[in-house]
Amino acid sequence: MCRAQDTMPIRFIRRARARVIIPIAAKNKLNAPPVAAGRGGRPPRSASLLLRERILDVATPLFLTHGYGLTSIEAVARQARVSKRTFYHRFADKSALFEAVVHRIIEGIRPPPDVPLIEGATLHAKLRRLAKLILQAALSPPTVALHRLLMAESARFPELARATGARDASQEAVSLIGSLLARDLHNTAMDAASRDLAAAQFLQLVVATPLRRALGGQAPLTPDEVEHWTDCAVELFLNGCRGWRRG
Repeated sequence: MCRAQDTMPIRFIRRARARVIIPIAAKNKLNAPPVAAGRGGRPPRSASLLLRERILDVATPLFLTHGYGLTSIEAVARQARVSKRTFYHRFADKSALFEAVVHRIIEGIRPPPDVPLIEGATLHAKLRRLAKLILQAALSPPTVALHRLLMAESARFPELARATGARDASQEAVSLIGSLLARDLHNTAMDAASRDLAAAQFLQLVVATPLRRALGGQAPLTPDEVEHWTDCAVELFLNGCRGWRRG
């Protein structure tokens, strides 16, 4: 039998990175000489993309460490060693930069394309694997740092909610879980809307307590705790779905 343990929800997002600190490859990009302009005074497309990545490499730890309010475009441009004119050619304003940072964090913690999301002989096994991937993404250091930033500053800066909402990846997980329920649950009482609602609740069930624990600075879940938590969450979820009837 499963015993409840104190552990947390967030969006479903794929390849967890281990650190918020700029990786060595990013540091090398930051230490690289300024991109040379082409004949027409504008860098070629490949160099322009590298320049954009360099700005994001600088902006990401600044946002996650100092917050949105204390991170200025001037500081980002200075550390990236670009002019403000160059910056504004790539990002309309600070909120656009932050949205790009959020998007890159989300893309960075997705599982690689060659990692199957659905695997297992039973619906329980499939959901348990999916829950572990979701939890891994939700508790990655960049994700936890992003949640802290949003909790601390979204009231003062409403644009933060818009920036993150535009990249909300939770619907991807809801659709995936809903399709699993439609195919493997065999409960004809659940229509598509009910399956989507159940899938959204599943995300909360898996992630909410562990994320709250991480945000509170408590020790991260051990591998055994992750196994126990996801197994219990899936068992509780499926018991509820199998017995669901429209009221």
